[in-house]
Amino acid sequence: MDERAFETLAGETLARIAERLEDALCDAADVEFRGGIVTIDCADGRQFVLNKHAPSREIWLSSPVSGAVHFARRADAWVSPRGPDRLEARLAADIAAATGIDVQLA
Repeated sequence: MDERAFETLAGETLARIAERLEDALCDAADVEFRGGIVTIDCADGRQFVLNKHAPSREIWLSSPVSGAVHFARRADAWVSPRGPDRLEARLAADIAAATGIDVQLA
């Protein structure tokens, strides 16, 4: 995938995730999407950060639940090179663990 295609696809993915999280989390967390970075500030002070990393063509997740995880595009999904985790599933599970709210991101 060239850089332009990556930027488009990653940007669309992050925007979609931010929108769904805003709708699902309401008062449980503040969700902000700015400058290509999604920040989720939980009421208890924990923070999630999602951003695109162009040099590696990955989306990076920093999670207070699972730590740092990177996701590369494989076929039709963002998948961790270290295992079977998919971006939307890992983030939804971590958000549920942190807030008690089930979100649908896929």
